[in-house]
Amino acid sequence: MPSLVSDTAAADAEVAAAHYARRLSLETDCWDVHESLRTGAPDFVLLDVRGPALYASAHVPGAINLPHGKMTEHRMAEWPADTLFVVYCAGPHCNGTDRAALRLARLGRSVKVMIGGMTGWADEGFAVAAGRDPGRISEAA
Repeated sequence: MPSLVSDTAAADAEVAAAHYARRLSLETDCWDVHESLRTGAPDFVLLDVRGPALYASAHVPGAINLPHGKMTEHRMAEWPADTLFVVYCAGPHCNGTDRAALRLARLGRSVKVMIGGMTGWADEGFAVAAGRDPGRISEAA
């Protein structure tokens, strides 16, 4: 008798590869964002999509505060059309990232979600910035 794990057969390798490649095209994680910011090599714009008060209390250094409701075609024109945006919110309990990603995609913009949001960032032990200025990650972080 199969276990609860193997009761449903695993997908074949091609299906699994396609699934995980698709997920990676839509998501990134806190570690990869941190490393890109730390080494000074970000090829994306990091957007904190929470409200201004939460952003001011603590945010990922380098993130720009832009709640999803403020993402308009006019506002997004501040960046080149081929800009990759990475969005995050409070954490896995918040759908702000999904709302922001949907809005950006509907505006024809490339977007990935930073899975875990601020909760994931804190779980990794990464430093945060405070105030209205994006700040930046120091090389020593």
